[in-house]
Amino acid sequence: MDYVNIILYVSYALVVVGTVLSVLLPLIKSLDDPKGLMKSGLGVVAIVVIFFICYSISSNEVLPKFEGDPFNLTPATSQMVGGLMFTTYLLIIVALAGILLTEINKAIK
Repeated sequence: MDYVNIILYVSYALVVVGTVLSVLLPLIKSLDDPKGLMKSGLGVVAIVVIFFICYSISSNEVLPKFEGDPFNLTPATSQMVGGLMFTTYLLIIVALAGILLTEINKAIK
């Protein structure tokens, strides 16, 4: 069992290192090109704005069966989950529309 625990902790550490490096290295690389960094920043700001719009239109209703164990949902948690789901749905629709329009544009040319 000790080997399994060691391997699990090593894998957790590798996931954390990979995540940190996947965020930091593009930032370091984009310091050479500030316009590229600005475009990335605008993309992040756009996603945050989309999330807050979706968060504001989502409901904070919690059904009685989800109020107790094992879920313990609160109205704030319910609204956060609803906002994340709406954001995900909207971004999927935008991505699919972009793919569709790109393929139509390539077929016309």
